[in-house]
Amino acid sequence: MSSTLLEVTRAGHEEVERLERLIVKDFQNEPPSSKDRLYQGHRVRHMIDTISSTTERLIEIYEDKDNARKDEIAALGGQTATGINVFSAFYDRLKEIREYHRKHPAARVVDANEEEEALLKEEPQIEFSGEEAFGRYLDLHELYNQYINSKFGEPIEYSAYLDVFSQPQKIPRKLKLKLSRQYSEYMENLLAYLMYFFQRTEPLQDLDRIFSKVETEFEEQWADGKVKEWENEKQENAHLQDQLTLIDLDFYTTVEELMEVGPEKLKEALASLGLKTGGTVQQRAERLFLTKDTPLEKLDRKHFAKGSRGSVQNGAAAASQEVDNSKEIALLEAKVKKLCDLLNEAIERTKDNIVKKQALTYEEIEAEREEEETQADTESDDDEQQIYNPLKLPMGWDGKPIPYWLYKLHGLGQEYKCEICGNYSYWGRRAFERHFKEWRHQHGMRCLGIPNTKNFNEITSIEEAKELWKRIQARQGVNKWRPDLEEEYEDREGNIYNKKTYTDLQRQGLI
Repeated sequence: MSSTLLEVTRAGHEEVERLERLIVKDFQNEPPSSKDRLYQGHRVRHMIDTISSTTERLIEIYEDKDNARKDEIAALGGQTATGINVFSAFYDRLKEIREYHRKHPAARVVDANEEEEALLKEEPQIEFSGEEAFGRYLDLHELYNQYINSKFGEPIEYSAYLDVFSQPQKIPRKLKLKLSRQYSEYMENLLAYLMYFFQRTEPLQDLDRIFSKVETEFEEQWADGKVKEWENEKQENAHLQDQLTLIDLDFYTTVEELMEVGPEKLKEALASLGLKTGGTVQQRAERLFLTKDTPLEKLDRKHFAKGSRGSVQNGAAAASQEVDNSKEIALLEAKVKKLCDLLNEAIERTKDNIVKKQALTYEEIEAEREEEETQADTESDDDEQQIYNPLKLPMGWDGKPIPYWLYKLHGLGQEYKCEICGNYSYWGRRAFERHFKEWRHQHGMRCLGIPNTKNFNEITSIEEAKELWKRIQARQGVNKWRPDLEEEYEDREGNIYNKKTYTDLQRQGLI
């Protein structure tokens, strides 16, 4: 029944609404494993692309450039070339519907719920190499071989290359420009792989919008000369233009005034333009003065040095081409750096995996891979049933919420903060009482210069702890003057004793 434009429009709107509901329903289910999360992302990405394409078709129908929609609406109202005939339009439409059902007698109505369940359980085909382990690691072996076999690369191990490929600034800039074609090809291949890997592992990210922002920021920094490692590129490549303006001829109206510049400066200016530098001062000035009103390409051939005609134009073109190459390479590097930042976790996992594999045999690597796949499948099967926990109770040892009466008995839902521990939060009475013996609290007491004794249990404020310590010291008499222990005496030989010891020794006649 999609033979008319109005029916196509209705079906398109229905498709968009159905896919929107499916996306919401899919996101309501938390994926139990990383593989299921990847499947979910690709399913949603496919539905979003379908919505976009369907919406574009609907926009074309509503624009109605060929007036087909307008004519169809008029035909439904019975408007014909001879006038308005509502009954004729009605019976023509009825005939069309009967003819459709006569040709398709076995057409059945598809249950929307069954179709939605099938779509939500669909596992999209995602291409990953064995080295990538379903998106966990990067496979840069081809780019590694291209790097070590290039003139700008170094003969390093693959594990070392994983540290280098995301840092193109380590390659000298002169070497990049000298080997611009080879280096650009390598950077384009690297960027293409990182984009392909990012699209497979992060299907819901809008890579075009990310690159659009990168290009905008790059253009602003390049115009200001603030692109890292390329700050002075424009100035270095503009040396030819500086040479062409050694003498500003606009300040001189006659040859005699130009002669006052001197023979050496005239010679340098003529050489920079590719003109003959010989002759007297007046001849040099006359030859240079010709370029004030006459372009170089229109000057007579006799004024140019041999083999130098057009060298200035060629040099300017080469400098312009070099600037363009530099800008293209710098933009490629900016995009590669942005993708490396986004894929930082995958890069770190790849480094750890390569280091671990270097210490394993082939059999051990295969066994470990099979174990990871089995473990992932087991986790997926165990987590298929979602745990119903509306009160958000803590999980027990069996992975299920603890009973509510136990939760209330031990006060696990109550938060206790200890200022001595750096305002750390302890949930539940048990954890709070136990923390007074833990290292965190003992370290905090030592920093205050207070011993962690039983007297300070239940004390969580720094000010309260200090006040209590002062009262304990006063009660123990720590700050009182005790002459028998603190008053000092000296004998004839210069030995120092406190009052009590000195008196005892003197009674015994020892001093």
